[in-house]
Formats: sequence, structure tokens, C-alpha cells
Amino acid sequence: MKIVFSPKCLEYGEPGHPESPERVEAVYNFLKDKYDFIEPQPCSDEDILCVHTKEHLAAVKANNFFDPDTPNLPGMFDYAKLSAGAAMLAAKTAGQGEAAFSLMRPPGHHAGKNFLGGFCYLNNLAIAVKYSQAKLGAGKVAILDIDCHHGNGTQDVFLGEHDVLYVSLHRHPFYPGTGQVTEKNCINFPLRADTSEPVYLRTLQQGLAKIVEFKPQLLAVSAGFDTYEDDPIASLGLGIKSYGTMSGLISALHIPTFVILEGGYSQEMPRCVHEFLKGFLR
Repeated sequence: MKIVFSPKCLEYGEPGHPESPERVEAVYNFLKDKYDFIEPQPCSDEDILCVHTKEHLAAVKANNFFDPDTPNLPGMFDYAKLSAGAAMLAAKTAGQGEAAFSLMRPPGHHAGKNFLGGFCYLNNLAIAVKYSQAKLGAGKVAILDIDCHHGNGTQDVFLGEHDVLYVSLHRHPFYPGTGQVTEKNCINFPLRADTSEPVYLRTLQQGLAKIVEFKPQLLAVSAGFDTYEDDPIASLGLGIKSYGTMSGLISALHIPTFVILEGGYSQEMPRCVHEFLKGFLR
């Protein structure tokens, strides 16, 4: 398991904002002596345009946007490009036979073709999937989104594409309010706020069965750790050990896999991430 990380992603932040540099720095400090780390390079504008519109690219590049949850900060475009580049490197590493985890910010799954939101500017995972298909020879790619929030941006990008399957387990009703039903190649599992670990894991197995049926060459995981039982923003009742069980089920599929960090805001996030990564090493 390789971890993609650059300390540059810790350079920006807005005081009091939950998507803080401290959340990722705490995970890095917990993992730095346990794993091999590799450093990414920014993606190109051309990589971005495989997913996003020219208008969206121009708006983010020029800091010409407003969203109450998604801070408009100096240099944001460069930080977003680096996070997307890290996702691409994780995908490349997975294609070479070793699972990889991108421990970078900002996250991405709420960024659609022509919109941002929910702390997300560019859709890191979508850019990596398109790169994998165009440059790395990946044919069919499955996406598993286990963030507590529905990845409305990822669904917006891939809805109706025959060579991509999107599977999401998420809390509903909850932000962003999408993902109530399955649409075409986007299979959604909305879950109640009081979902327990056994129910969640049974639902995950249903989603994984859909992925096996799809027969992808590559699996991309949007990993949010805001499903943890004591997360201050969101929760789906999972304990720390749940994450090892989850990743064990994913690893047992024997599909080349890369993982992208999305949400997760609790003080126990480093332990949750570590438990999740250990599942790929068994």
C-alpha cells in the first residue's frame, strides 16, 4: 500500500472550517512511520477538461466563484490541481499492481462538470478515472463512494456512461439531498441516520455484488470517514473496527484499487484511516 501525500496540501485553510489542514496532518502523523509515501505532481488543465467544462476551469482558476461551504482562498486552484494529480498518481500505482491511498485535500466528490460545493473544487476521483481510461488502458472502472454524503458531483460526471459504474452508500435525508434513487449506471443506497454497523455492512455487500457483476478492470474508492459514530458533522454509526471489515471486503474482490480521501472530521479519524488501510494488507 502506497500513500500519496504532499505537505503543500496543509498550507491553506479557513479558521473554523471543518475541512482543515489539521485533520489531514493528524492522519499523516499517525501513518508516517507505517507506510511508504510518494509525492504527487499537479494535474494539467487538459486533465481537468476531461471532466469539467471550460467555464468551470476558468472560474476556479480565476477565483471567480462563491459557495458558503467552499472557501475562495488565494492559490486554491493550485491546491486543487495538486489534489487531483495525487488521485491520478494513486490510480497509476494501482494500475501497476499496488493499492494506493491519496491522503490529500481538498476533497472532490461534490464537484460536478460545471459546479463546485461541499468543500470540493475539482473532482479528484473523476479526473483520475478518466486519466486511467485514456492513458493507462483501464477499460471498465467501478467507483465505490463510502463517504457519508452522496457524491453528487461524481454522479453528475458519469451518469449514463456505459464503461463506469458508480455505487454510493450515503446518509439520507442529508446534504446534498441527491442519491435517493438508482439512475442508469449510478446505484444509490440511501441510509437512515440511525443505521447500525450490521445494516451498513450488509448494504455494502450488496453494492460490492453489483461491482463484481460489472467486472471492472479498476476500482476507485471515494473514502469518507464521516460515517464514524462520533463524527461531529455526520455519522452512520460505524466503529473504528468497521473500517477494517469494509476494506477487507473490498480487498477480497481482487480488483486493482485506489482510494481517495473525501470527508472525515473526528479526532479518531487517524485510527479509522489506519484500520481501513490495514484491510488491504491482509
